[in-house]
Amino acid sequence: MASKKDFNKALEIGRPPTIARLFPHSKALLVSGKVIDRAMVKKGKAMTIAANARNSIVIRGVLQAAQRANAAVILEIAKSEATYCLINMWNLARYADTICNELGITVPVAIHADHFGLKKQPEVGKAKTDIPSMFDAGITSIAIDASHMVDEENLLANIELNQYIPSWSGYETEVGEIKGKEGLSTPEEALFLIRGLNANNIFPDWIALNNGTTHGIEATDSGIDVELTRRIHEALAPYGISGAQHGTSGNHYERLKRIATETRTTKANVATALQMLSWGVKVNEFGNAILDDQRNFIKLPDQGVTDELWAEMVAYAQGKALKAGDYKNLNLPFENKLMAQPRHIRERMAKGVEDFVYDLLVTWFNAKDTADLAVEAILEKGSHDMGPKADRIEDPAEWTREGILKKAQSLHRQETGTGNYDD
Repeated sequence: MASKKDFNKALEIGRPPTIARLFPHSKALLVSGKVIDRAMVKKGKAMTIAANARNSIVIRGVLQAAQRANAAVILEIAKSEATYCLINMWNLARYADTICNELGITVPVAIHADHFGLKKQPEVGKAKTDIPSMFDAGITSIAIDASHMVDEENLLANIELNQYIPSWSGYETEVGEIKGKEGLSTPEEALFLIRGLNANNIFPDWIALNNGTTHGIEATDSGIDVELTRRIHEALAPYGISGAQHGTSGNHYERLKRIATETRTTKANVATALQMLSWGVKVNEFGNAILDDQRNFIKLPDQGVTDELWAEMVAYAQGKALKAGDYKNLNLPFENKLMAQPRHIRERMAKGVEDFVYDLLVTWFNAKDTADLAVEAILEKGSHDMGPKADRIEDPAEWTREGILKKAQSLHRQETGTGNYDD
């Protein structure tokens, strides 16, 4: 555990200026996503949770687990999640700061805008307003997700929007739409994106791949393709980029451990499992919900919400004809009722999340004591801004707009239809 002197110094110099302005008297160490990535890289063969905070109970459980493991962590929310959750990219930092101060959390925490999705080029224009407003509201890291677009438009959107992202911010980019069951990204596609960014003096901290993941409830055990991920990360090694693993919920622990130890992944997104655990839904040991013979969830009587509230949630879902994978849409209409439960119920909801996340951090992700490494990174740099992990090695003259469009013509593409992986 970092000394009080080191923590106070990190608190003084390690918080981005937007965070210091928003929370001038706070004792919460909200930091750039770069700081979290550097801590995992420094430990080696380590990744941490990027927890999708669909409700405030999840935030409490994740922060309690992080403090217990002395691990640096990321709290995030996707653009799409703001349509069905009370928490969004403009209030997540305020929730996090409040809960950190209430619970006495001292580990570094990044606030990440997950899947800031851009499915069509006209959406790039609106993003030029949205992105600065999100940073004003306390976001310290962002995933520019234009991977629904063809490769050249994805790259050009990332280049166009980079000027609106603070230089100190954590930055994630994505390649190859995550369509579900097959690992479809290739080293060529990933290199096209990262080489083009590098030539334009843009150095992402993370890249997310279409590597066989799914989002939500796992329907099969095919899961993440570790070998594909390793090959792509090796191809990208000269560019100093780490991996961001999406769709972690439900994957076998040994597969997740391989992702941490055999690839360059430092960030693992977990959303659905945490939601289910907070509600008290029966899950397997990997966090994937267990369904009965009628494809309904199984509620554990001594965990999560009260049985009475769960019955009300199920009735609402049935009235809306929601399938199992659509239960995420219960977050917004039931947020107030979740928070109106007795204290001991809310505490057991958070405890279910805490125990699951602690096991991930310590046993499988190798993230224990990375909080100290994050504080060290801040003190060694003497700043909230870690700077880039790589230098420019590509020729800018080859990666103008015209050059990008020309190179894209020869880029191998595997057309597989459409998909949706916003969270």
